[in-house]
Amino acid sequence: MKQLEMFELSQKLPEKATWTLSVDGASRKNPGPAGAGVCLNRGEEPVFCEGFFLGVQTNNEAEYSALLLGLAAAQDFIKPGEKLLIISDSELLVRQVLGMYKVKKPELRVLYERVMVFFPLYKSSIKHVLREKNACADALANKGIDSKNGIPAYLRERTGL
Repeated sequence: MKQLEMFELSQKLPEKATWTLSVDGASRKNPGPAGAGVCLNRGEEPVFCEGFFLGVQTNNEAEYSALLLGLAAAQDFIKPGEKLLIISDSELLVRQVLGMYKVKKPELRVLYERVMVFFPLYKSSIKHVLREKNACADALANKGIDSKNGIPAYLRERTGL
């Protein structure tokens, strides 16, 4: 987990976070049809809010896919030096990204490594919240499953999904 030492990742709220990225993954039947919800806000203003269909994944894979898609989409909006607060209701995801838990499952390890490629691009912090505090991303993840809205080509290229 030495890679994490290069980043200023914490569960603390950054002072005057410029951007907030709320992410959530959902899987029905686990594994089953899965979706990712991503909502990027500048202050209180939503600038990118989408739900994507991921195919068949586990819930944990969907959580990582949502974070990966959110970080990849953020490239189009966030300028160097701006602060990004990431919010997730997945305690496992947050604790693995922070290095508190090891990423043992090979399928999650691949997604974790892709996620970590994006962290040097932003002044990031990550925070675990209760599901009710992440309602927008949760609704978008379920919308992604129901609508079968695919991942756009440019995000597929950036994420490898």
